[in-house]
Amino acid sequence: MHINNMIRKFFLISLTVLAVVSFSKISVSASEPQKETKNITSSAPIQIVSDRLDAYNDRGLVVFSGNVVATQEDKIIKSDKLFLHYKKREGESEKVGSKNIIKTGELEKAEAKGNVRITQGEKIVTGENAVFYNDSQKAVVTGNPVMQDGNNIIKGEKIIVLLEENRGIVESTPGSRVTATIYPEETEGKKK
Repeated sequence: MHINNMIRKFFLISLTVLAVVSFSKISVSASEPQKETKNITSSAPIQIVSDRLDAYNDRGLVVFSGNVVATQEDKIIKSDKLFLHYKKREGESEKVGSKNIIKTGELEKAEAKGNVRITQGEKIVTGENAVFYNDSQKAVVTGNPVMQDGNNIIKGEKIIVLLEENRGIVESTPGSRVTATIYPEETEGKKK
């Protein structure tokens, strides 16, 4: 079905941006060598620019805040804040003041909050929040999420992308409905 293909194709490409940023080899502590992370989809450099960066060693958390812009090639994520939650190394104590800001190179989840806008070419995803879960390879966009590919637009209450299953789900809430405006593609032989 055309809508399912659009959802799958659009979100897999667009939200891969979030995954790519999430799986980047960001190391805040110079004493911690960078670790390889799984599921990196591109080796192109990722640049994250923000007004502020806070690293919370005891929680395995890095927070970019204020006009956050993460860019990799033609993919851009903009948000008010970007939270990177890292997994803790097995057997490592929970001591505050440990030398390593990021406990491992492996990301648990990434959250973009506030005025989220993910773009790649004509593909745009907007919402108030976007969360990428590394282990389950799932991305969830909430807060009036809208996905747009050219003139095609899909809106709902929640957009879920299951990356490993190569499918997307758009959910509504009671009293609301999912809406889609799809413009059929013209084929060469049928152009007006």
